[in-house]
Amino acid sequence: MQQQQQQQQIGMENSELFKLLAATNSSFFHSTTTTMHQKNLALAALKNHKEAEKRRRERINSHLNQLRTLLHCNSKTDKASLLAKVVKRVKELKKQTSDFTELETLPSETDEITILSISDEDYSDLAGDGRLIFKASLCCEDRSDLIPDIIEILNSLHLKTLKAEMVSLGGRTRNILVVAADKYHSIESIPFLQNSFKSLLERSNSSDRSKRRRRLN
Repeated sequence: MQQQQQQQQIGMENSELFKLLAATNSSFFHSTTTTMHQKNLALAALKNHKEAEKRRRERINSHLNQLRTLLHCNSKTDKASLLAKVVKRVKELKKQTSDFTELETLPSETDEITILSISDEDYSDLAGDGRLIFKASLCCEDRSDLIPDIIEILNSLHLKTLKAEMVSLGGRTRNILVVAADKYHSIESIPFLQNSFKSLLERSNSSDRSKRRRRLN
């Protein structure tokens, strides 16, 4: 009887031990499976990152090659030099656009005077140190003595002409001037020039009215 009880106790102990081992192995295998899954996910993410980075570099190189073609650079031009050329070209295009849009180029139907102070490095060498640079536009009826009158005004105000353009259309003309003021008279130059141009337009209109009256008579 005692021997039978000992055998039953040993059997119960073996059963508990088996359950413990089974639970431990299950947890171990589950932990191992989870670790492997996480490792696979990390490897997949790393692979996707490498592929995305490769595609990004390919796009950048493709755009750089297009820029080299547009700017007529050879394939050996490094990125820094290429970007410097791009910046320079963009500035040139911006200036060209500004020249066309800052002031109207075609003459209008009404008399106009526009004077804008500008800061342009392209004219600084021509203007000299300490000079105010500005752009003036005069739109009025076209007449033969207009240019000599403008030149006389500029000389009387000690203004140096850096650039001059004239557009005539349908009996109207627009004169666009880039001028530099004398460094001793920079502040007064803009209002003086504006008043001189106003007087010029008034004389021109008065002359036109006199001519029309003579024709009617």
